Amino acid sequence: MTKHVIIGGGPVATNAIETIRQYGDGEASITLISDEPPHSRMALPYWLAGKVPREHTHTADDAEFSRLGVDARIGQRVTAIDTSGRTVTLCDDSTVEYDNLLIATGAAPVGLPVPGSDLPGVQALWTLEHTAKLLAATEGVGAPRVTMIGAGFIGFIMLNAMHKRGWNLTVVERESHVLPRMLDAESAGLVESWLGQKGVTVHSGASVESISEGEGGGKVVSLAGGGTVESDVVIVATGIRPNIDLASAAGIETDQGIVVNGRCQTSVEGVYAGGDVAQGPVLGGGDNQIHSIQPTAVDHGRIAGANMAGHDAEYSGSLSLNILDVCGLQNASFGNWGDTSDDAVTISNAADHIYRKFIFTGEQMTGAVFVGEANDLGMLTDVGMVKGIMQTQTELGAWKDFLKESPFDVRRAYIATGVAAKLAQTTLLGQKAQPRGYRFGGQTDQSAVDGSHAQLVSPKAAAMEKAAEVAAAMAAEAAAAEAEAAGESAEA
Repeated sequence: MTKHVIIGGGPVATNAIETIRQYGDGEASITLISDEPPHSRMALPYWLAGKVPREHTHTADDAEFSRLGVDARIGQRVTAIDTSGRTVTLCDDSTVEYDNLLIATGAAPVGLPVPGSDLPGVQALWTLEHTAKLLAATEGVGAPRVTMIGAGFIGFIMLNAMHKRGWNLTVVERESHVLPRMLDAESAGLVESWLGQKGVTVHSGASVESISEGEGGGKVVSLAGGGTVESDVVIVATGIRPNIDLASAAGIETDQGIVVNGRCQTSVEGVYAGGDVAQGPVLGGGDNQIHSIQPTAVDHGRIAGANMAGHDAEYSGSLSLNILDVCGLQNASFGNWGDTSDDAVTISNAADHIYRKFIFTGEQMTGAVFVGEANDLGMLTDVGMVKGIMQTQTELGAWKDFLKESPFDVRRAYIATGVAAKLAQTTLLGQKAQPRGYRFGGQTDQSAVDGSHAQLVSPKAAAMEKAAEVAAAMAAEAAAAEAEAAGESAEA
């Protein structure tokens, strides 16, 4: 009987477990070791915002583990890995044998090396317990003053949740603009302007010198240059570091993360890694990278699970992507969004907080940045279509120039170049994906199709059919123009 051991309780772990079972490896044993209950970090903001209870962030419970035949050791922690003996040692000095080991230890917040960073009321906001601690600290306070040090993607997800509660928010970012790992300076400027209109104070290009006790148990954040910010709670969101120490001590190859190949295998036979701790293949080639995002973690879990179950699954690589709501302003970036190549088109409307940038390499779109309200961004589904164009690495041909001239008309290029058909034929593991089996409290999906849907579906179908006809005609015209130009060139 094959023995699978998984360290960690995030999306890598849960998707690996389900994939192992879906591939028919029902006789194998699975042991899950996690110091936290399995949960989704992306659900924590909903709990923080008061939209769901804590339990709704969980992604499995005892009944689910029993159904999947998992020995779940929640609250335990692995202290050492012996790759030659194929065992892991737990914090109670017990050992567990494995044939296949999946390291999904994620990442941990980076501390702030300034005086006062260890004071009560100064905390990170990364785990279940961090979220519980913040809610306890602000309980009974009508509109607590919260200062967030660091303006990255994860921090801003939590900032959005706190804004929904009506808290008084201040952001301090050392870099010259907010979201420096997601947006360029111009698009970030629109976000900062928007935050100002929403009552959020932003200090960009500012560093923290110290944190000290203030009146009434509050905190005073002192900035370089003499400014201060008074707060009830200080959140440190200055970045994360992959938890590679276990792997490194065991002799497994590490760089910034645990180095893995397209099968999510490490340098040691029988050992896999995925998620925030893994430095893996990137879509389109190039050096391995860490993509600390939920979609990559899910993909890694499924790829690792399939290979652990004895199948041959190869990952084409992850696409760097971030999609974020900042207090009602939607933002997204994909691929090589920071590429400064001249082969790009940029539309910027500061007054309406609209920004759109497409970056091209040859005939492919290789980077994109979006900023806008819902009606200018998410409701158009342009974000999803651009993601599809990049995931399929579609050669755009004449449609590249079309997108440069009409960057708000992505639909025609998306349809005309056959991206939807390519996506429909693409699977991660060569078979139809199965839905996650766990539902909180054993609940079933409540959605149902009724007559009212026809009013939405029928017009949309007709519109899509018409758009396809127009796109096909445009493609034919473009092809004819290219052929005519080629003929004239040959005659000359």
